[in-house]
Amino acid sequence: MPPGWEDDPNWDITHFSQLPHKHFGVNQHIRINAEFKEALRQILWQFRAPIRYAFAYGSGVFPQSDASAFSTLLSPHPHPPEAIVKWQKGGGKMIDFIFGVTYTQHWHSLNLNQHPDHYSFLGSLGSGVVSRVQDNYGAGVYFNPYITVNGTLIKYGVVNMDTIARDLSTWDTLYLAGRLQKPVKILRDDARVRYANQINLISAVRTALLMLGPSFTEHDLYNAIAGISYMGDPRMDFKTENPNKVSNIVKYQLVNFRQLYDPLIGDLPNVTYKDPRVKSTDWTHDDSINVNLVQDMDPIKRGNMVRRLPSAFREKLYALYQKKFQIPGRDFKTLLNESRDEDESGFKKRQGGEFDRRIAKEDDLREMVGKAIRQTVKWPSITQSLKGPVTAGPTRTWRYLKEKKEKSRQGGGEKGEKKEKEKGS
Repeated sequence: MPPGWEDDPNWDITHFSQLPHKHFGVNQHIRINAEFKEALRQILWQFRAPIRYAFAYGSGVFPQSDASAFSTLLSPHPHPPEAIVKWQKGGGKMIDFIFGVTYTQHWHSLNLNQHPDHYSFLGSLGSGVVSRVQDNYGAGVYFNPYITVNGTLIKYGVVNMDTIARDLSTWDTLYLAGRLQKPVKILRDDARVRYANQINLISAVRTALLMLGPSFTEHDLYNAIAGISYMGDPRMDFKTENPNKVSNIVKYQLVNFRQLYDPLIGDLPNVTYKDPRVKSTDWTHDDSINVNLVQDMDPIKRGNMVRRLPSAFREKLYALYQKKFQIPGRDFKTLLNESRDEDESGFKKRQGGEFDRRIAKEDDLREMVGKAIRQTVKWPSITQSLKGPVTAGPTRTWRYLKEKKEKSRQGGGEKGEKKEKEKGS
């Protein structure tokens, strides 16, 4: 990466030629089967409303268990393309998409005209109501689940482009940033979102490092990263999600995690591989190995990582330590002003100050970072879930919850949790 690429972001970019260099962000483009990718792209072409940015994600795209498990499932797709049948081993799962759009109300107006059956009763109230529900509640995403397109069962979420860029760069909800911290298949790219997502990915590495000790494995690092968006998620609390989900994602997508994060790890000055196996030219494609890493625990370097956390998230962490250190409100306000990412003259170089270094020395930093994550994730996730019965309708919502509960039971439920704890003890 060119020096200082994070410190002076250009949020007005409209073309890929304006990115820091021509290969910037190519790590985000996870490779998948070409026929399957084309089948996903053909689904997008069935929407006449303009989609600026799109990705497919979840277990319907990237397996989170042994691939043979697909074949034991009854396919939910009525008449899927052959490429999807082959990829999902004859069984299958609903495929999840996120669509980034420029003008929320205009998009829903066009889509309501073309696909009125995709919407719950809310659609009958018009695109103005739909867009207000999307943008003003939860994490700014409007989901239409259990929709059949090209003979394939899908769920798609619609989100404004500004909302995506804001969450990726500041972590104000971690709802979209958390999804893009894990392998996804980008089907339509956008220069500004690619830039913001690169900031999101390197922020995820720094956050994970602050929760880890001086030495750890790849699995430890990627489990910490993949677990960020699930901390505080009510689906985990109410056991409507597989309790082993995070470890399964990492286990079955290790090579893809390496593609996302290995270039960024190589750019960070305080973390390095400490494993002779990385000298092999093709080690990143070998998912049977779990290499070791070390990080410098020097408080100056860790203080720099604290200072470089996304702004909305960093303020939550600062507030937790304000309370712990009993810093008066006026002094804390001055501290926040001094730590802002930009002033009248432009963006500032983000170098850790005395407060950041003090935080970095604390023994409870891991717990405090986790608490700040939960504070960020919890309320947007709850309100997004509460939107479900309104945006999807009660029937589709009940079906979704039922299937999630069944997945949780098949994934181990309470027994699975017990096994995981025994393994870790």
